[in-house]
Amino acid sequence: MLPFLLEIGCEEIPDWMIPSALGHLRDKFDGANVSVDGTGRRLMLRASLEARTADKEELVTGPPASVSGKPLEGFCAKQGVKLEVLAITETPKGKYWSFVKKTPGRAMGEVLAETLPGLITSIPWPKTMYWPSLGGPRFIRPIRWIVALLGSEVVKFDCAGVTSGSVTYGHRRLGVRGPLAVTVENYEAVLEQNFVIVRAAQRRAKIEAEVAAVAAAKGLKAKGDAKLLEVLTYITEYPTAILGGFDASYLTLPSEVLVTVMRHHQKYFSVENAHGSLAPNFIAIMNIPSDPEGHVVNGNERVLRARFNDARFFYDVDQKKPLADRMDDLSHVTFQAKVGNYLEKTDRLVALARELGGEDAAAAARLCKTDLTTEMVKEFTDLQGIVGGLYAKTQGASEAVAKAIYEHYKPLSMEDSIPSTPAGQALSVADKIDTLRSCFGVGMIPSGSKDPFALRRAAQGVVKVLAEGSLQVALPGLTGGDENLAAFFRERIEYYFREVRGFAYDEVNAVLAAGFADLRDTQARLEAVKAVRPTENFEPLAAAFKRIKNIVTQGGRAGEGAMDVALFTEPEQTLAAAAQQAAERTGGYAERLAAIAALRPHVDKFFEKVLVNDPDEKVRENRYRFLRDLEAKFSSIADFSEIVTS
Repeated sequence: MLPFLLEIGCEEIPDWMIPSALGHLRDKFDGANVSVDGTGRRLMLRASLEARTADKEELVTGPPASVSGKPLEGFCAKQGVKLEVLAITETPKGKYWSFVKKTPGRAMGEVLAETLPGLITSIPWPKTMYWPSLGGPRFIRPIRWIVALLGSEVVKFDCAGVTSGSVTYGHRRLGVRGPLAVTVENYEAVLEQNFVIVRAAQRRAKIEAEVAAVAAAKGLKAKGDAKLLEVLTYITEYPTAILGGFDASYLTLPSEVLVTVMRHHQKYFSVENAHGSLAPNFIAIMNIPSDPEGHVVNGNERVLRARFNDARFFYDVDQKKPLADRMDDLSHVTFQAKVGNYLEKTDRLVALARELGGEDAAAAARLCKTDLTTEMVKEFTDLQGIVGGLYAKTQGASEAVAKAIYEHYKPLSMEDSIPSTPAGQALSVADKIDTLRSCFGVGMIPSGSKDPFALRRAAQGVVKVLAEGSLQVALPGLTGGDENLAAFFRERIEYYFREVRGFAYDEVNAVLAAGFADLRDTQARLEAVKAVRPTENFEPLAAAFKRIKNIVTQGGRAGEGAMDVALFTEPEQTLAAAAQQAAERTGGYAERLAAIAALRPHVDKFFEKVLVNDPDEKVRENRYRFLRDLEAKFSSIADFSEIVTS
């Protein structure tokens, strides 16, 4: 095996595109021990490869054995073989002329030279650029150099106007100016000497350790921020943390505003004091190892001061017009061209929120979109909802109303928490349901990967709130009778319980088949099925219920009507009595399921001793009625026929 190294050097790639690009390279490259990594300026792949590809032999089948003469000679000419190498082979379709085609292996370097340009240009970037002057294919940024080494040899090829070689380039500002010759073995060491840490995990760990250290040195603690950490990992090649500060007078602004300015606009970590309050400090990550004269810190402080001054100006201007006076302004804010404006959406929200959560939810719904007209949200769009809640509280709204507005966009993802109050949960569901109803109503239904209005996320948010919150709401009533929307929710519910809560797919299918109007009840039934499933009687009973369902289904309308217990034989009487006891069992779902599972011996005996399709029509019909009743009696918890049994 030979070690292989590929590095694609280019202008800075957007940080959020890098992980998926590296994943594509890893998945599409055929080799052993494949690993990928990189920075904003380079994508790197390592692997182990054989020096040569293996020899191949394949059986090439020609015309039927009955063919001879010129047709057979034509086949040989086309394949480049002589007539005497042919043999007759028995195939499932009969006897055919055939021969064994041998393809000798090739040097791996030759194969790589042919395939690597295609691998590089096949990376599926969300956006690409084209440079006619380079005469190459579309790519995310101009390719500046390519390292391709198999063992000690360069794999020569051209891609996007660049010829591969064995030289890379260090840090844009700190490394040796000009090319750096590397080998497979010293590649990372040479780059680190030139202030490039190739491994993302190493850069991430460096950032985390230094952020914690510079904060602790001042008795402070940085606020954790996984997304910001990921961004900083991929926009730097040699990250170093520095602590800066700002005037404490800015702390009179809401902390949410200050944190948003630092995080989204400057990519700074915010810092808290020992009491958990926001401190007048920030931690920035620079792409150089030190700042001995403080120029970087001073520059960052100056830029942040200007940003905070903007935020203070927006805050002061916004307070001159209360949220309640901004209602009419919503008529000028488009929700969706086919659906209408935000004032119309607000009218719908008020009615739906009142229905779901009462007057606090309705009062919050009336004001929840007005912050879209504020200067603060126009500048910092991530603060919508949050700004509304903060302003509402400042302007005299109750805590319940302000909190509901503040949290009504939650949950933003499956990892995010749901609103913490009943009014907030009601408003969150109302907002998302209105968006779904409106978009589905005009035919804007997500298909494939296209979902411009994030309708999947909205539906998933509704499911999460109803499953984890306190609302007493039946989901089917929220779909407005739209069958497409109902099916859409079914998919989201399946996803939530399978992928988020970790239930087995057949358990989810079984429980949802018994209904899912109340998602908290659905979850309770799932937990019970999961708990009882490992017991010895459960899966055999599930197999028996599958048999019962098949018999009832095949019987069609047979067995409709009331049972006649006088026609029962002993096995039927015993099973009927036991089933009635199990059906009347009180307690939680787990206890009820355990009672159902205990029916297994009686069900087994029924099928051993009783012929369902009895020659006597009355007996046969009565047994169908019994099985139909038995199936209905226990299908309110789960449809056991959906359980996959061994």
